[in-house]
Amino acid sequence: MIRQITLTEEMRASLAKGVDAHKYSHGHALVLAGGPGKGGAARLAARAALRVGAGLVTLLCPQVALPENAAQLNAVMLTALPDAYALRGLLRDSRITALCLGPALGQPRALEMVPAALWGRRPTVLDADALTAFVPDTAPLMSALHADVVLTPHFGEFLALFPDLGDALNEGALTRIEAARHAADRAGCVVLLKGPETAIAAPSGEAALHAATGAEAAPWLATAGSGDVLAGLITGLMARGLAPFEAACTGTWLHAAAARSFGPGLIAEDLPEEIPKVFRALAL
Repeated sequence: MIRQITLTEEMRASLAKGVDAHKYSHGHALVLAGGPGKGGAARLAARAALRVGAGLVTLLCPQVALPENAAQLNAVMLTALPDAYALRGLLRDSRITALCLGPALGQPRALEMVPAALWGRRPTVLDADALTAFVPDTAPLMSALHADVVLTPHFGEFLALFPDLGDALNEGALTRIEAARHAADRAGCVVLLKGPETAIAAPSGEAALHAATGAEAAPWLATAGSGDVLAGLITGLMARGLAPFEAACTGTWLHAAAARSFGPGLIAEDLPEEIPKVFRALAL
């Protein structure tokens, strides 16, 4: 059965915060960033994770990139991360509840950091460089994945990770949902195949489709950085305790809702700032 992603009462309830909540009751998300001049994508993801309700968000970057990121971050915390050994040390803190790796991380840094992040067995979003760094030999990545991971490829990244499935999808032999289901079964985790019709599948076979078409169209999402914001939204929701599949579905809905709320002229920086307006419309 394929679920069509629409706003439900369960989804709405999952976004609300209790009156007695404190920051650690809504999780601590880590977002890994690349080197100097490469931090913008990770900052977008971190801002989105914070806006969607994660209690704390920390951006982790190389020491040399600290000044650049410090100049642009306030509510998002900032910590130097020199190597994978240091990341494993951070993950000994049980209060860290989700991670995001990939947006402008850089492929060499991704090859080092992704295995360490997956070692921590936390809910994790892998996007962009965290996916393409392992092409063409994806075996090390696939063997390290676990059930609390969400992969968020666009079609080009999907084709690189799962070339046979991508070819079959391109040729019309598979639908987007079928391709995502096969990929999720192969990877052992949730796969979110981005596009105007976003297909989301879990290893269990559970699947959902979000069609940002017709009256629900959000064409202004076709802008650089919007995928980084989606990765951050899903990370923030998992930090708050949503299961990976539900976080992927809810984050996808919020992403499009924020784009429709803002409308023409949208750029990626606008998306996290539009989330409060979406929440107010939901009376959260």
